[in-house]
Parts: sequence; structure tokens; C-alpha cells
Amino acid sequence: MPQKAATHRPTSWERRLRRFGYAERPRTSVHDRLVVPFPEPGSQLWRTLGPSPVAAGRLARWSGWGWPLLVALLAGLARFWRLGSPRDIVFDETYYAKDAWALLQLGYEGTWPDRKVADPQILADPQVIPLSDTGSFVVHPPTGKWVIALGEWMFGLNPFGWRFMTAVLGTLSVLMLCRIGRRLFRSTVLGCLAGALLAVDGLHYVMSRTALLDLVVMFFVLAAFGCLLIDRDRARARLAAALPAGEDGHVRPDEDTGDRAGTGVRPWRLAAGFFLGLAISAKWSGLYFLASFLILTLLWDVGARRVAGARHPYRAVLRKDLGWSVVSVVPAAVVTYLATWTGWFLSDNGYGRRWADGRGGTWSWIPAPLRSLWHYEYGVYQFHVGLHTPHKYESNPWSWLVLGRPVLFHSQSPEPGKAGCQATADCSQTILALGTPLLWWSACCALVYLLFRWALRRDWRAGAVLCAVGAGYLPWFLYQDRTVFSFYAVVFVPYLCLAVAMMLGALLGPPGTSETRRKSGAVAAGTLVLLITWNFIYFFPIYTGLKIPYPSWHTRMWLDTWV
Repeated sequence: MPQKAATHRPTSWERRLRRFGYAERPRTSVHDRLVVPFPEPGSQLWRTLGPSPVAAGRLARWSGWGWPLLVALLAGLARFWRLGSPRDIVFDETYYAKDAWALLQLGYEGTWPDRKVADPQILADPQVIPLSDTGSFVVHPPTGKWVIALGEWMFGLNPFGWRFMTAVLGTLSVLMLCRIGRRLFRSTVLGCLAGALLAVDGLHYVMSRTALLDLVVMFFVLAAFGCLLIDRDRARARLAAALPAGEDGHVRPDEDTGDRAGTGVRPWRLAAGFFLGLAISAKWSGLYFLASFLILTLLWDVGARRVAGARHPYRAVLRKDLGWSVVSVVPAAVVTYLATWTGWFLSDNGYGRRWADGRGGTWSWIPAPLRSLWHYEYGVYQFHVGLHTPHKYESNPWSWLVLGRPVLFHSQSPEPGKAGCQATADCSQTILALGTPLLWWSACCALVYLLFRWALRRDWRAGAVLCAVGAGYLPWFLYQDRTVFSFYAVVFVPYLCLAVAMMLGALLGPPGTSETRRKSGAVAAGTLVLLITWNFIYFFPIYTGLKIPYPSWHTRMWLDTWV
């Protein structure tokens, strides 16, 4: 006999809450709960602009890529504007730009004279490159420097060359975030809003125009996050396809399918492992994302199997998903990490390259190059855990979200009447690695909202964003005695932008909200976005090193700790 469709009987609490305006949320099919469909793009906007209905429909379908590409284009124009200025070696570019050039020439990091000698020679005309082929002890893996080296290969050892690839990755990360936000929220508007917020974040902007490693880590971690979102959708779609359908055609939960069905080959997890391997091989802090994302994806699998009807979803994941998840992600990351050391493996003069040659012992069955690398990396680990050298711009992680202590990357004080400075006033020319204040302070509120959504509403989107923020932020609290800097936070800036976008989406209201609520929400959200954009424009001179009168610089120092 055909089964009757299950009806939801309101609980006593729901009946009581109805007196105060509570409305039961509409029940969706199991298929749509597993695979939330993308809404059909509307063509009304395009019709009002003049195209024919057919052309308007085509433009609406292309909007899923068109609007993200437009946002990325604007972000790229801003990031490449005067990219070679200042013509100087900014902050830690003195290490990474030179190591990148050494990788390009030798395959490993060579030795340079003291920065006070080498830096002026590199910037001189004619240029002198005082690179020695003696291997140098460096404390970060090579991938980030290989990325920088690609720009130097194209444009030479000069400020534009060593900043070129970080500007490319900064621009592409805006495009990726637009698409990731679209998939996460099932909204092109909210996805593009998240990307636009990233485009006008001051810390992301400064790091996109500086040859440091942290933005490279951010890019590869964000790529891995996007791959795992695609994998989530694909795996849930396969699970939904395996569920039986009733006589009415609706998919229904099934215990046997939920407990035993496989999700097939998952190439996007392999891709995520590849990108996480690249992140770790730029900076070891990528390891925290590897561990956090593995746990996150397994919890996603638990949720999918629970919706599919599994009686024991955790047991089902342990039996059907855990092994494949670890095998997909971890080996791909390990192989990728080792592959990035190819130049060092092929060298004879790389630092510590021959340490294990001819050595016996318990581990002699392991190839000597791998043992030499392990010894080298152990020395790097000891360096990092023992790094306690005081620095004027170091900061405690507690202050990062509220922008307590930004880092001054570059500073000059042109004399009045010289170097473009007016004769009547002192000038300042600085580059400050400072997030856009209104964006970051809004993000603090947004994170509280996401904690509510995740803890009390079990919103997986909030959990995913919080997981990424936590992986990039919380581990630094383990090293509060170390010398750390606030610009390390650039690795989780994209997820702060997603958090703000999600909060603004809540201001707009869910589908079916009254017109009055929509208008008031749009006004509030639009006002905040405009204020954040204005805030970025206001601080633009101290993000780019423009010459401004000293009083103008001083008015931008909103907190005493910024000086």
C-alpha cells in the first residue's frame, strides 16, 4: 500500500509560540535539503536596461560569472596601480624577494651580504646582484618564494617584478571569494558582496602589493576551501541520487542508503589536498587548515548521512568516508609539499642537503635526501619555537580583530618643498598594514552572529566560516610569547568578509520577507557597505605610500597604538 506523506505535528512549544507570531518553517524535500538548488537568475534588471527578453535572459544566466569578474577587475585595477611604488625594498621583502631570485638562479636559497649592503646594490642603476651559491639557512619552505620568483622571471629583480605575483593572487582571490560566497549562500549578490568587501580591505590590499608569504598562504587555503565546497555539493548530490523515490516522485530518507551508500570518487578532495600542500609549503601555519578542514568535511558527511536517513551517521562516516577522506587529502598534501623542494633535492650546495650522506643509524633505511630534509626542518622548527626577539610592531593575537597594533611596512618623511612635498608643510609617506577599520569592527559583530547561527540554529554555513577563521586565528594564541605580527591575519580575512556578507544577508531578510522589511534592510546593509568603502578610500594614502601632509596622516591615526 502506498505510504501516506508524513505530516509534521507542532509541538506544545510551537503551539505556544504561535501566539507570539511564530510561523513554522516550510518543509523541504530530502533532495533539496541535500542539494540546495541555485535560484534562477532574474532578468528584470537587464530588461530595464534595454536588451531584448532573449538577450536579457542570456545576460542573467551569465551573471554568475559576469558580476564576479567585474568585481575582480576593479580589485585588480586598484592592486596594480603604481605597483612598483615605492621603489624600495619594503619590510620583509628584503628576505623573500632575494630568496626568490636565488631559487630562480640556483634552485635553492643562496647567500646574500647584509641587507644594508645588498639592498642598495639591487636598487642601484646599474644594478649589482651580490648572490653567492653557498646555501643559506632559511626558515620558510620554498613555495611562496617560487611564486614571487615567477614575477621576477618575467619582469626582473625590481619592485614591480617581485610584487607582481602577489598582486595577481590578490586579484584572483577576490574572484574566488565571489564564487565561493555564491556557492555557500546560493546568492550571486551575497557572493559578490563578500568579494567586494575583500577588494576594499586595507590589509588584503597592502599584502597584495607586497612580496611577503602570507597572502600566498591565504590564496591556496581559499582555493582548498572552495574545492571542499564543490566536493560537498557533488557528494551530497550522489547520495540524493541513491535514495529511493516514493510513488509521488519525492525522494524520501532511507536507513540502508544513508548507512551504506558510497559517494564515489571525490577528485575535488584531491585538489583540496594539493592546494593545502602548497599552503603548507609556503608557511607551516597551513597545517592548521589541513587538520581543521579534514574535521569540517567529515562533519559535513555526518550531516549528509543524517539527512539521508542513516540510523548511525557517525558510524557510517567512519566506515564509508573517513578512510577515503584522509587518503584523498593527506597524501596529496604530503606529495605536493615534498615536490616543492625539488630544486633543493637536485642541488649539491643547498643548506644541509648532504647532512645525511654516509650516516648510519636506526633511520638509515630512509633515503638520505629525505633524512637531510627532516634534519633541516627540525632546525627550522627549533628556530620558530624559540623566536622571542622583541620587535617594535609585534602584537598579541588578542588585539588582531580590533586592529590594536598594525605593522608599519614603509615610512619616509620628505622635506618641505622636496620630492613632491609642498613647501609649506611637512609630509608623510607611509605604508601601514592595517585592515579597513569599519570592515573589521563589523566583522567582530558578524562573528558573534555566526556563533549564534551555528550554535543555536545549526547553520552549516556559519560553522564553515567559523572553522576557517578559527584555523587561521586561534593557533596563534598558543604562541603568545613569540614574536608575531598582526598581518598574519590576512590568511583569514576572506572568511571575515563572508561573515559580514552573511550578516548583511540576514539584514535583508529571508525569501518571502515583507517589502517594508526588505527596504529597511537594504538601506541598513547598503549604508554599512558604503561606509566601509569610504573608510578604505579615506585610508588609501597610507595603504599606498602616497605623500600627504603630516596633519592629514595624523588624523588617520585613530588609535594611539597605530603610531
